[in-house]
Amino acid sequence: MNKTTKPNLLKKALLFFAVLLSGQTYADDGGRLWLKYDLIADQAVRENYAKSFDKIVLLEHSERIILAAEELQVALKGLLGKDVPIEDFSERPKEKHKNAILLMLDQDNTKLETDGYALFCKNGLAMISAQNDLGVLYGVFGLLRKIQTEQTLDCDEVENPKIRWRMLNHWDNANGTVERGYAGSSIWKWFELPERIDPRIVQYARANASIGINAVSINNVNASARFLTAEYLRKIKGVADVLRPYGIKVFISVNFKAPKTLGGLETSDPLDEGVKNWWQEKTEEIYSYIPDFGGYLVKANSEGEPGPQDYGRTHADGANMLAEAMKGHDGIVVWRAFVYNADPNGDRFEEANKQFKPLDGQFDDKVIVQVKNGPIDFMPREPFHPMFGQFPKTQLGIEFQITQEYLGHATHLIYLAPMFKECLDSDTYAKGKGSTVGRVVDGSLYQQKQTLMAGVANTGSDANWTGHPFGQANWYAFGRLAWDHTLSAEQIAQEWTGMTLTNKKNPEKEIVDIMMASLPTYINYTYPLGLHHMMGEGHHYGPQPWLAKSGRPDWTSVYYHRAGKDGIGFDRSGGMSKALKLYAPEVQKKWGNPATCDLNYLMWFHHLPWNYKLTTGRTLWDELMTRYYLGVEQVKDFENRWHNLKGQIDNAFYENVNSRLKIQEREAKWWRDACYLYFEQFSGLPLPKGLQPPKRTLEEVKALEKVYHLR
Repeated sequence: MNKTTKPNLLKKALLFFAVLLSGQTYADDGGRLWLKYDLIADQAVRENYAKSFDKIVLLEHSERIILAAEELQVALKGLLGKDVPIEDFSERPKEKHKNAILLMLDQDNTKLETDGYALFCKNGLAMISAQNDLGVLYGVFGLLRKIQTEQTLDCDEVENPKIRWRMLNHWDNANGTVERGYAGSSIWKWFELPERIDPRIVQYARANASIGINAVSINNVNASARFLTAEYLRKIKGVADVLRPYGIKVFISVNFKAPKTLGGLETSDPLDEGVKNWWQEKTEEIYSYIPDFGGYLVKANSEGEPGPQDYGRTHADGANMLAEAMKGHDGIVVWRAFVYNADPNGDRFEEANKQFKPLDGQFDDKVIVQVKNGPIDFMPREPFHPMFGQFPKTQLGIEFQITQEYLGHATHLIYLAPMFKECLDSDTYAKGKGSTVGRVVDGSLYQQKQTLMAGVANTGSDANWTGHPFGQANWYAFGRLAWDHTLSAEQIAQEWTGMTLTNKKNPEKEIVDIMMASLPTYINYTYPLGLHHMMGEGHHYGPQPWLAKSGRPDWTSVYYHRAGKDGIGFDRSGGMSKALKLYAPEVQKKWGNPATCDLNYLMWFHHLPWNYKLTTGRTLWDELMTRYYLGVEQVKDFENRWHNLKGQIDNAFYENVNSRLKIQEREAKWWRDACYLYFEQFSGLPLPKGLQPPKRTLEEVKALEKVYHLR
């Protein structure tokens, strides 16, 4: 084998760190994520794979292809208990190789796109080919996914990513804390960089590469200018050097006021020549540290963050100024569209459209406007953001939240792929039927080249990375959907379960069923019928539907649910707001009539009397309470079904989830009791027949929330 292009010893050692963690002789702390290369338990399956693979054959050479080959070698040793040598051949015809895995480049396959791969498996031969070496690495993980999930290796397929930039947004701060992080401190360990690189960063890179993630925004969007200093650029370079072999580019979230606060300029006006020069010089400095720097992520004029509007300029002015600084480089600018004003008579639902619609067509080709999946703020269920059907001349990326800010943090079992899919599969009707959000985001609807799917990361320093063990599934699902948003949520759940927990048919089905039911269950006991934004103030944990005063009117609960003697819900069909008119006529027709509106979105668009008769045959009040109580019973059912898995999956994993389900049941009752006791004051109606009222009072429930504000 050619020694000159082998990865250095550090990378090799860190790769083999994965092998040291393999095996089933001790409790699994979750640190290996879905990259578990444990011996396949089914002997017949294991032997069938083993007889097919006697060697790994390199038909091309690069550091990354050798890295891919070593990943394969490590994995096959763990999964099959077999040493599979890596051999160097110059012979291309696959017919000359038997019982081998071939790694090669292929510039002639017209079906292959950048970073895509072709996987051919038949009669003891597996061939992974791609246009570039990153595609080969992705193909290796694609083959391993099939082996880990014990699939029959008989395939001839091409896998191309549908999205150009598949990015994790880390909301990590310079002091090591993580905003909306529920799994410990920052994995970057800023105080140790660049002299010491934590080995977990390599594990993180491998995990991301295995699901096709190719970009990482390394710091909080509420950005400190400190990340642009030489001190921190050296640290970021250390991380970028580790991520690079796995095809991951680093982005930096920037504070728009940096020219003034960091550079000493009198202004940060994007049209000021001095400001333009400062950003150009800073950009060149960054590229001197990180030659493949991905670009900037910007939160501007939102929630107190500085931006171009401070100087009478537009979002396009600010974004284009930064894009101009990127000229001559491959980097881009990602400009967030999460903007809103504190207007007690307004509606945050409409704000992004108001500010950005006049700018459609004015953004530079290097700019992607990053839009949250819904119009408010990562609620457990939101209608798709109306911007996705309104901007034919602007490259729009989508932003999901993987971390469970409004979803029980790390105590509730919630599988988020169904939420991601619900949005991506929603039809905007922007160019007629079939104009889904997914087609807007992947660029196919408007033939746009720069495409992006971003997810706010849920990773932290906890041994299992995500706090709740099932939080790993949301990271995994995000990456798989960023690669191919047409995959089903159930297929992804099956993959993750097979790679992480078990391939035994009955327990796998039980786990997948729980996962698929988890999101609607959470919504039942928290935000049924389209209620939204009723969480605890500041910490966003637990219920606080009575919240009426905060730093801004649109940070309160009563602003959104509008509960009163006359009913409940936010009328966006023309009464309280005209937000529904931001959608295409076909969407307006679907959601505009309360008699035909999807019940999941009812309170998003309508304010209705408590005794309004729904399509279920129940009144609004009875349906609301039925769902709250049902949600609690569903969590109890999860607990009972989980008990059936004892002894069939890793015990440490089992006990961890079992304990958290008990917490989830207690807190589901908290939500149910709080919302019943609070809303009952307005409805004046009894619970539906068969449901028992709480034994505690509203004041007792309110006292539970108050403890979260104690210091």
